[in-house]
Amino acid sequence: MPLNQLTSVLNENLKNLKESGRAKGAEKVVIRVQRAEGNNGPRYFLEGFGDKPFIKMNSNSYLGLSLRDEMIAAEENAAKEFGVGPGAVRFISGTYQAHIDLEKKLAAFHGRSAAMILSSAYVTSMGVIVPLTTSETVLISDELNHNCIINATKLSRPAEKSIYKHNDMNDLETKIHENIGKGKRSLVITDGIFSMRGDNAPLDKLVEICKKYDSAFPEGVISIVDDSHGVGAFGKTGRGTEEFVGAKVDILIGTLGKAFGVNGGYVISSESVIHFLRETTPMYIYSNPITVSEARAAHKALEILESPEGGRILYHLTEMTAKFRNGLKTLGYETLDGAHPVVPLLVRDTQKTADLVSHLTENGVLATGLNYPVVPKGNEEIRFQVCADHTAADIDYVLNVLKNYHR
Repeated sequence: MPLNQLTSVLNENLKNLKESGRAKGAEKVVIRVQRAEGNNGPRYFLEGFGDKPFIKMNSNSYLGLSLRDEMIAAEENAAKEFGVGPGAVRFISGTYQAHIDLEKKLAAFHGRSAAMILSSAYVTSMGVIVPLTTSETVLISDELNHNCIINATKLSRPAEKSIYKHNDMNDLETKIHENIGKGKRSLVITDGIFSMRGDNAPLDKLVEICKKYDSAFPEGVISIVDDSHGVGAFGKTGRGTEEFVGAKVDILIGTLGKAFGVNGGYVISSESVIHFLRETTPMYIYSNPITVSEARAAHKALEILESPEGGRILYHLTEMTAKFRNGLKTLGYETLDGAHPVVPLLVRDTQKTADLVSHLTENGVLATGLNYPVVPKGNEEIRFQVCADHTAADIDYVLNVLKNYHR
């Protein structure tokens, strides 16, 4: 068999992953969802666990919108009207009015002139960075940026690439200064919210530094932020890290698949930048868009967020996040300060992380253990994610499970 030799090598690789504690293992399969009831938020039922209910503390659906009746109705009605798939890529016949309406809504939501939606935030980051990188471009990136940015940088083949220390604006300025004369343009790229830690980039300072050195590069210094974990869930009105720090970057990347509870990614910028990306982004040109029903549901999510109900949802999310983070500290666990609903519990050991995740699972709590190489050695953690459909009783239950863990 042609695969015999390759299979042997792959099996050895898999064995090494498992023995080092880096294997993700079998995926848990959700087979049923029970809506919020009484003092409890939603409960999830998994294949192989019988009737045991689970609290999801590892969901990106920060606003808890995906189970709301009006969201489901928006998606169902669009599917009945237009079918379940777009049937083509955008430039052939896959563009529907719902896509245009959503792009206009997103641009207005973020106070920009234009937007473009893609199939996911991951491909959006790649679809922005790659076309904007030439053989005379300098890429400068935060050391803890998401995997999509790392891979986009590899694919782009810039003239120069520099990595600055995490959120260290002095080091960023040094890296920009060191690269003057090495390229016509510089792209400075960062996450808005760093997904493993829940901390945010100081975009106000980053933008100031980019402006300071803009004239040193013939085609400027362009600030790009992937704020997939920030948009919808962060800032007074849910407009993300930009709102939280009071600054606007040149190009903003977001997602519809986290706080907005649907699927897809998007990029916001000027008319010229978005027009250029529509003509040059392979991930846009050669891949189907999100469905019409997904676009309608995402549009509804934005309507909810901008309504008085959206303000109540964000307030509750903030309260539950603070309750959980403060509860961890009271129990003596190590975490990081912050306001974002990603709340890391720092374990700093691979085996201990696995043991604690097992304890949580045994007690009906779904949480994600993160080990090397997803996080640096010594930074092993459990990433908890608070959502607006968690209740005070849910948070108390999870904290009690952690209290009863024998460390």
